[in-house]
This record gives sequence, structure tokens and C-alpha cells, in this order.
Amino acid sequence: MSTASPSSVRDVRTIRTLCEHAPIRLALAFTLLVTGVPAAGQPSARRQAVPAPADSALFDPLEWRSIGPNRGGRSIAVAGSAARPNEYFFGATGGGLWKTTDGGTSWGAVTDGQLRSSSVGAVAVAPSGPDVVYLGMGETQLRGNVMQGDGVYRSADAGRTWQQRGLEDTHAIARIRVHPDDPDLVYVAALGHPFAPNEARGVYRSSDGGATWQHILNRGPRAGAVDLVIDPSNPRVLYATLWEVYRRPWQLWSGGEGSALFKSMDGGDSWTELTRNPGLPEGVLGKMTVAVSPADPNRVWTNIEAADGGLYRSDDGGATWRHVNADRNLWQRAFYFLRIVADPRDRETLYVLSFMLEKSTDGGASFTPVPTSHADHHDLWIDPQNPQRMVEGNDGGAIVSVNGGRTWTSQRYATAQIYRVATTDEFPYHVCRGPAGQHHGVRPERCQPPRSTRRLRWGLVLRSRRRRERRHRTTPRFAGHLLRRFDQYTHALRPAHRRISRRAAISSHRHG
Repeated sequence: MSTASPSSVRDVRTIRTLCEHAPIRLALAFTLLVTGVPAAGQPSARRQAVPAPADSALFDPLEWRSIGPNRGGRSIAVAGSAARPNEYFFGATGGGLWKTTDGGTSWGAVTDGQLRSSSVGAVAVAPSGPDVVYLGMGETQLRGNVMQGDGVYRSADAGRTWQQRGLEDTHAIARIRVHPDDPDLVYVAALGHPFAPNEARGVYRSSDGGATWQHILNRGPRAGAVDLVIDPSNPRVLYATLWEVYRRPWQLWSGGEGSALFKSMDGGDSWTELTRNPGLPEGVLGKMTVAVSPADPNRVWTNIEAADGGLYRSDDGGATWRHVNADRNLWQRAFYFLRIVADPRDRETLYVLSFMLEKSTDGGASFTPVPTSHADHHDLWIDPQNPQRMVEGNDGGAIVSVNGGRTWTSQRYATAQIYRVATTDEFPYHVCRGPAGQHHGVRPERCQPPRSTRRLRWGLVLRSRRRRERRHRTTPRFAGHLLRRFDQYTHALRPAHRRISRRAAISSHRHG
């Protein structure tokens, strides 16, 4: 029997100690090394190459684990089933598809390891067969940091397994609509590449569950489909909107000749443009959304980004229109909001998803906010048989209501978008993260071994729309920020109009 050398014993003890006390820091460091991203305060890769680890076996015992926070992040796609009142889905913009079977009390990821992209832009459950679920990948609420997708996925077992169903070059899918009586007849509204022209834009149709597709509506490489609805009373009637848009991370061009509103009376075989019908705005049009009332198929709404923008309504199936509401709250920040959803039973009730969830009970003439647990609203599914039951998607994830929006379920699931992560030099070290549209800086109160099932506890440090968290590495008492500074010992929060110098921070720490 061979005897281990003293150096090898020390190496094993070192590895064991590192794994027990700082698994996440090592994992983060390893990620930085393999991706070539320089650590904070270090020269860029162009000036100094990051050395590879001397011994890759040092990282072999490490395992990834979630440390939270257990809170939701942005969702722009939700769906439910009239046949299964406790079953809902929501798509996370960075975490695949999530499902609940207990009415929103608990949620679980159902696509991990089965998708080639992570951001869900659309989800639809077949009304005639709720085991059939379709996913459209890629974001169409065009922030400057959206993630593209890789087409359509289909599940035939209520989300347990998934198959890719083509349209990979669409990049961003806004809507999926399934025929109410045929789960294999499906329509897709594809916006296309957010950052460049491409031909795979417009409306697609499949009659075989996505095995093959027909490109049934398009208007060139710069305008894509951003909304699509089926008239529930006559599924051969469809409405679609196209949006000419061009995105850069720092700039957006919205509107042009490609933006248009269309109607089909034959299931998508042919289309009639409604854009310049009497009553609709003149001039350049930007993004548009559309909804048809299931209670009255002649009543159609469209929400329009234009010089004379706002909510328009037709009571003759789109032949003529009236500008019913110009309130800027209904069409503010159109590239990110603008969607509208009609109540399935009441022709006078309409929802507008914007910074607030707005509800009208007089055909769109006036609106009142529906109280919710989070702002920035993107999608709403209402049970066609029971309008009191609904699931809504916002920047905090998905919420479920069974009383028409008077109360909602919580958003306790780990889908928060983490834009930036930083660690301190304390022991145990603190972790700060900057998520989208939520409280930003947070810290764990203790560090667990890598195999622990316990989640780290998090506490609020900073709140702002800005995503950069600045830590004084040698004096972790202070968390600096572009707007405010938080003292985590005294819990004092004050404006920080200037960045705090390292010398001043050290002095403040020594004498404070």
C-alpha cells in the first residue's frame, strides 16, 4: 500500500477547506477564468491574459447550487387551461418555462436541459387538448438587453418533455395561437431579429403540430409580427399587427411603412390591410396591438403608437374606427408595453398592460388600475369560461387570481434576472446582485457547504433602476452606488452624488 506524501495531504485538505467555506467564490472565479472576463479592478484581457488554473483538479469537487434570492423576475408570456383550473404556465425571460399545478402556490421549472435558448417570448396551451403546449423563444418587449431565441418547441405531455419544431431563424416570437378545436393547427407571430434585418419575420401557420410551416404574412426584412389573435366565435378570422422596428442596445427606431394592421377571414390564406381604414391615425405608425371581444366579434380594439396614438375601437369588425382614449398611460413606453386583452364574457371590459394593469368597464373610455404585487405588466390570460380566474405576467414573474384581480398569489421562485454579481472580502463574504426592476444589492448572512440544501438568506441593501453595484473591496461596510450609499452596519442610506474614493472609505471605516 502506497503512502500519500505530505504535500498531497495538504492539497486535499486545502481543496476540502475551500469547498466548505467559499464554493461560490471559487465557482465565480472559475467562470471568469474560462470566459476570459477580467475580475473587478484587474487589467482587461487585451493588456494582460488571465492565467489558466495550475491544477484543474482544484475545481473538481465544486458543484453549482442556487443561493437565491427566491423571488421572481421578468415574464412576458403566460397561459392557462379552461379544462385544468389549477394549471398555469409562465415563461421567464432568462429561465425557461415554469408550471404550477396548485393554482400558483408553488412553481417548478419544466424545460431545464431541454431547450437550446433560455428566454421565452410566447406560450400557448391547446384549448382542445391541454397536454399540448407550444413555446416561442426570444423576447419581443424590446429593451436594450433582450435575448434571442431559437424558434418553436412543442410538448405533448403537459410540459414534461419538449421537441424543437423549427423556425429557428425567427429569433424573437411574440405570440402563439392554437385553433380552439385542433391542437395541431397553430399560428406564430414572429418579430424576427431585434438587431438586424432578416427575412424570417411575419405570421406562420402549421397544420401538423409544427412539423412543417407556411409563411402566410410578411412585409420584408424590417417588419415583423408583434401581435396575433383568433376570433373565438369564428377561428377562421384572425387579426395580426406588424411592427417595423430596429434595435441597438443604446437606441431604438420604431415605426415606418412596414407597421400595419391586418385581418384574415379564411384562416390566414389571404389578408386585408386595415391600417388606413376610416378613423385610424394618419402618418407614421409604430407598434400596434390588437384584441377582439369574445362576447361580440364585431368589437375590436387596437392600441397604437403614433403621433395621435392611443386606444382605438371598432364595432364593425375593423371597417371603421373611433379614437376612444388618448391617455398616455395606455401607450407609454410602447416598445416595452402596449398589449391589450378583452374580457371573454363582457364586451365592455378590456385590460391594458402597461406600467400598471389597467381595466376598463366602459369599452375603453376610462380605466382604473388593478392592484398587483409588481409593476410593468406584459401578458394576461383569462379563463374563457370564468373571467374571475386569470394569470398575469409582469417584471416580477407570474401571479394568479381567482377573484378577478382583487388578490393575487406570491412570486416566490428563483427566476430573478441577475444583471451583475459582486463579492466582498469579508468572511463570510457578501454577495451583491443587480436584478431587473427590483431591489438590487443583497447579501447572504452565512455561507453553506456546496452540498447543503439550505438556501442563503438575503437582505435588502440598495434599490434603483441602475444595475451596477459598487463595493469597497477592502472596506465592505459600504456599498457604493451611482445614486445612493448604504451603510450595512448602521443601515444609513444617503445620496452619493460622487463616487467615494477608496482612501475616504478606509478613513471613514477606521473612524466611524
